[in-house]
Amino acid sequence: MEGNVMEMDNALRAQVLIHALPFIRKYTDKVVVVKYGGNAMINEELKKAVMSDVVLLSLVGIRVVLVHGGGPEISDTLKKMQIPSRFEGGLRVTDRETMGVVQMVLAGKVNKDLVNLLQCQGGRAMGLSGIDGRMITVRRLDEVHGYVGEITRVDTSVITDALDAGYIPVISTVGCDEEGNVYNINADTAAARIAGCLKAESFLSMTDICGLMRDPSDPSTLIPQVYVSDIPQLIADGIITGGMIPKIECCQEAIRRGVKRVFIVDGRVPHSLLIELFTDEGIGTMFL
Repeated sequence: MEGNVMEMDNALRAQVLIHALPFIRKYTDKVVVVKYGGNAMINEELKKAVMSDVVLLSLVGIRVVLVHGGGPEISDTLKKMQIPSRFEGGLRVTDRETMGVVQMVLAGKVNKDLVNLLQCQGGRAMGLSGIDGRMITVRRLDEVHGYVGEITRVDTSVITDALDAGYIPVISTVGCDEEGNVYNINADTAAARIAGCLKAESFLSMTDICGLMRDPSDPSTLIPQVYVSDIPQLIADGIITGGMIPKIECCQEAIRRGVKRVFIVDGRVPHSLLIELFTDEGIGTMFL
């Protein structure tokens, strides 16, 4: 009996690999940008699952770029340092002192923790920030938010150099202006812009919801596919509202800049990256 079960398990594994083969072939040597944050970044088991997925994608020949945020870790560090956090329009109000903490947490602790975890999973990773190689140049968004940057230029040469050398670039979203002042950048915005500049095959934004839903409280109303031309009407109909609007706008921006497919996937589901890329059904919402 045990032998039969083992044979069935092995046959199932073989079927999974055979099913994944055409998807692997489609993505081999193509760039895939993953924006990583939310609950998948806080929960240690989920974090390990995401990193193992990224390593697997890299090992089968996909050029993976990981762009990360770190809002909760920034807030925790600020709290420990007794520096108040304040948000306006969903963006952190960032004075010079807060910016120093943001840079330390994002480009330091969070970035290097992810690099280390990827390497523990068998990958080759290189930690970068938007400051390195003047990758991301910004200007001040407005006076209200302080050191929050609006992207003016992305130079992807550092990223492609890392990819060509066989590394997974892990990018923290801080950048600088022409005078060298350092700014915090919204991670969704930065990831979408990087994906567009790299002309990525796919851009996957990992979130805390299962995708775009007609009824946010009912996962069965998930909209599996959206065309960019449909977005204004979905906003007018109240289907895209609140905090989803900037996320969807980032997806739209990536498509307009040349990314072929954009996905919003549920980072709370283990191995959601593999399910989205290597199955017909996928798991979230795809934008075309």
